[in-house]
Amino acid sequence: MTTSKPNTSNQYDQVIHKCIDLFSKKTHDYGTAWRILRTSSLTDQIFIKAQRIRTIEVTGVNKVGEGIEDEFIGIINYCIITLIQLRLNENSPLELDVQEAIDLYKSEAQTTKDLMMAKNHDYGEAWREMRISSFTDLILMKILRIKQIEDNSGKTLASEGIESGYRDMLNYAVFALIQMSEVNE
Repeated sequence: MTTSKPNTSNQYDQVIHKCIDLFSKKTHDYGTAWRILRTSSLTDQIFIKAQRIRTIEVTGVNKVGEGIEDEFIGIINYCIITLIQLRLNENSPLELDVQEAIDLYKSEAQTTKDLMMAKNHDYGEAWREMRISSFTDLILMKILRIKQIEDNSGKTLASEGIESGYRDMLNYAVFALIQMSEVNE
């Protein structure tokens, strides 16, 4: 029996499909109320989700009910929402049409996937040998870096900036979900 090589592109699309499905349903239910959130508030939401994942990983205890998978999905969706917020300007309406919001989501997801595919080529899918807990730690590190940049009013000396940080966190969360799905197969 031959083992086929995983298709990262298809696995990535499957994860994003699950995430966009939830985003779409919530957008239908709530509209784009998230548009009121400042980037710093979105960063804090991602921090809360990543910190909860780490706590569950360390303690093995989950008292709320939503699991680690749900939190990684939340991180992906908050990263994409943040990327949309960075794209839109202060003159953009708070309430977006549902389809416009979904189109913006898909565009940011595709841009981030393209970045992942380029890095994945260069790094030789090294992420497949990483632990899920390492993705959690990397997300937390990126959040702390972004918070520092935000606290410095966006001024950096050598940083790639916050947009690349959100794209990296999104990709780390996708990698974690891909690995989790492979364990469950």
